[in-house]
Amino acid sequence: MKFDPHNNRCKQNGVVAIEYALVAVILFTLLFGITEMGRVLYMMNTTTEATRLGARIAIVCNRDADAIKSRMTEKASFLSGANVEVIYEPSGCDIETCRYIKVNVTGLTVQSIVPFIPIHFDMPAFSTTVSRESMKSVSSPVCTR
Repeated sequence: MKFDPHNNRCKQNGVVAIEYALVAVILFTLLFGITEMGRVLYMMNTTTEATRLGARIAIVCNRDADAIKSRMTEKASFLSGANVEVIYEPSGCDIETCRYIKVNVTGLTVQSIVPFIPIHFDMPAFSTTVSRESMKSVSSPVCTR
């Protein structure tokens, strides 16, 4: 019996499409997973930096809580004033006499952008505590905006 290469090729029609479909599912799942994880890590880093900025503005510039929340939401647009808490310590002190200022961010949830898969990531609480510094707000560049 003679080997006919054309006969075997006819039996293989569509195999490439099936292999691609199997590999593509795994590939796109990994791609979307990496993208989502990158978004979550970006939001975590931005939130950490926003809490540091809020605490620094409170200490150096003697700003009130509303001004601090405003600057933090400029830095991280996904934050809202309801997520941010500014605590002056010891309790009952004013902006001039406080020894510590603590900025907390809680209640953040990241929603997935992957279509048809409604996944929500609850982010941990973020907190920064800073002690009073002996800097003046006139020359500090963080206070000029």
